[in-house]
Amino acid sequence: MSGADAATPGPGTAVHSGASFPAMRHAKVPRSIIAGPYGHPFHPVAVTIPIGAWSSSLVFDLLGIASDDPRSFATGSRWLIAIGLGGAVGASALGLLDMSRIPRGTPARRTAVAHLVINVTAMVLFSLSLVLRMLDLARVPVVAFGLSLVASVGLSVSGWLGGKLAYRWGVRVADENTQREGFETA
Repeated sequence: MSGADAATPGPGTAVHSGASFPAMRHAKVPRSIIAGPYGHPFHPVAVTIPIGAWSSSLVFDLLGIASDDPRSFATGSRWLIAIGLGGAVGASALGLLDMSRIPRGTPARRTAVAHLVINVTAMVLFSLSLVLRMLDLARVPVVAFGLSLVASVGLSVSGWLGGKLAYRWGVRVADENTQREGFETA
């Protein structure tokens, strides 16, 4: 049985009738043009800024910890964390717009709330890490590195949840009729 066959309900399989198709369609439509056009949300694009900056800051941290002269790596890591925090604020605003379209009391909404809480926690941890780094400009403080590492692990979990929202439940993804256009033969 292929993966696609396994995901398709067969004869005699219970189908949940509590789902509201209008509610699902509602979660696909942008709240505002600021959130991105239908079928192309800006939130997934915006998250690349904090993810990239924070991932790079960890590389700079490791280089700084291993270096005989860590000052330049510590400086680079501080800048990358600050850039990540700025990008996270923008990504968060876009994510809140998308989340506002998900009906309350649904598994998708609970997943979105968990995604939000983990991301806010990561932002707090990176902020604390940055404060500790500002107190010691000459090196990468071990506690600050530890906070960044824990925040990064949380971001991995949060990213998986965000993927679940988009790829499993189709939040802000175009409906199948729209998707079908890309597979029609001429």
